[in-house]
Amino acid sequence: MQTIRTKLTKIMEKAFEACGYDTKYAGVIRSDRPDLCQFQCNGALAAAKEYRKAPAMIAGDVIKQLEGESCFKSVALAMPGFINIIVTDEYLCEHMKEMAADDNTGIPKFEQDKTLIVDYGGPNVAKPLHVGHLRSAIIGESLKRLAKTLGNKTIGDIHLGDWGLQMGLVISEIEERMPELVYFDESYEGEYPESAPVDFAELSEIYPSASKKSKEDEAFKQKAQKATKELQEKRRGYYELWKRLREVSVNDLKGSYRKLNVDFEAWLGESDADEYIAPMIEKLVADGFAYESDGALVVDLALEDDKEPIPPILITKSDGSQLYGTTDLATIIQREKDFKPDEYWYVIDNRQALHIRQVTRCAKKAGLLPEKTPVTFVGFGTMNGKDGKPYKTRDGGIMKLSDLIATVTDAAAERMRSGAFTSEFSEQQQKSAAEKIGVAALKFGDLINHRTKDYIFDIDRFLSFEGKTGPYLLYCVVRIRSLLAKAKEAGMTYSAMEDVYCDSARDVLLTMMAIPDSLYKAYDEKAPNIVCECAYDLAASYNKFYNENKILGETDEAKRATWLALSAAVEKMLAYLLDILAIEIPERM
Repeated sequence: MQTIRTKLTKIMEKAFEACGYDTKYAGVIRSDRPDLCQFQCNGALAAAKEYRKAPAMIAGDVIKQLEGESCFKSVALAMPGFINIIVTDEYLCEHMKEMAADDNTGIPKFEQDKTLIVDYGGPNVAKPLHVGHLRSAIIGESLKRLAKTLGNKTIGDIHLGDWGLQMGLVISEIEERMPELVYFDESYEGEYPESAPVDFAELSEIYPSASKKSKEDEAFKQKAQKATKELQEKRRGYYELWKRLREVSVNDLKGSYRKLNVDFEAWLGESDADEYIAPMIEKLVADGFAYESDGALVVDLALEDDKEPIPPILITKSDGSQLYGTTDLATIIQREKDFKPDEYWYVIDNRQALHIRQVTRCAKKAGLLPEKTPVTFVGFGTMNGKDGKPYKTRDGGIMKLSDLIATVTDAAAERMRSGAFTSEFSEQQQKSAAEKIGVAALKFGDLINHRTKDYIFDIDRFLSFEGKTGPYLLYCVVRIRSLLAKAKEAGMTYSAMEDVYCDSARDVLLTMMAIPDSLYKAYDEKAPNIVCECAYDLAASYNKFYNENKILGETDEAKRATWLALSAAVEKMLAYLLDILAIEIPERM
């Protein structure tokens, strides 16, 4: 279906055309002065230069053409040439009926969908997720869901770091601790054990221990580098051990991401691109792109018209080992073969901007990626503590993501225990609600900030039931659902809005009708904070309406039915927006 702004623009285009003016000037927008009008057209000001007429004259001509349009309550000139529009309540109600009946809640989809790869998450195997993984996961998930809502085919790829030095470090440390394992016997030809020799808790301790040892023991460091190279060459025992360690780690990662309601269509990693690396390097050399420099293999990327310097990309080190750039280029080849995407989004820390620029430039220069394929770097800032520095534990360490989730969940449970409205909850209901409220507070507190900015983690503010917070939105939805349930129990029926009856109800309608256009803006700007603002604005406008009217106590049945229909439409839209943000709604609060 069309948005209300699109409908009004089409009406305005006919008027501009009838007056002999180009329809490109006929765009209608939501008014930035709601005290004066609901919508406005500012095209007369832009058209004045082309037609050498005063903006007011052009606007006046158009307004005359609009006389008799039944959808308008008023169309007025505001100097120097604005066209101020107020539509009838009947028109608003009719459009609301269309939105309520639409499967996509009145949000138009792209006429031509495209396959979109969203690269986000990016954790390393053998390491637990920490707070530094939060933003990529929740920003990437929300953008992927937004793109899908608007009609694209989306493939979220976690892009695991499972093929680098950390695996060589882990393998070497396990070999020193348990040399008797068959994985380290190069003459062994039998079947390997089905299960890994360590669980994830042990694996989480092994990596930091090995990493520390490599900084203090040069011999161990060289051993780990050798193990990494032999793993990438698929030495049988190392490769079999790696597969089991990867499985243990991925199972833990899935559990952590599940708590955040984050899901990936593709659980692929650097290892999945390994088969493409050797042919890729051969091609880069054969085509004259890659050359040797101090024993390493590099590709020059700089162009004469570059506004910023871009250094060569390193393909292999002097010892022949691969780097992130190597596997990222090979991953593009793998994705082009398996998914044939029309576009790539890389949701990664701001500090990786140059790296993605290098990889993209190299891939297109060497013909690994079509020149026309858009690649967007979706960078983000850091989550900081109240000291303004990256968030850490009290002892100065990096907090595990599971500990952060537990912290907000416990805080939400404590907040619930202090509220009288939770007294009838069972223990299981309290636990489920606390988990959803805590995670909603964490995610919304992050996403409401523009992704490129750093922000301060403030658990008390995030958990507030007032203002721009996750709990505020959840409570609004839960309250509407409770209202509708009570109406059903009382035998109250409703179908669609037939009238508005009050100013606050009209404001709710106008707020809701602006959301589809805002979602397209969020998509264009890769900005989940716009989705957050939409949800908050709708909840705030509905709460104002709710507080001004006794819906269930309304004696006028027609009015009550209309307001129940409005409440149902708001609940549907809020749930839709929260789903885009991957925020789950508890049954009760």
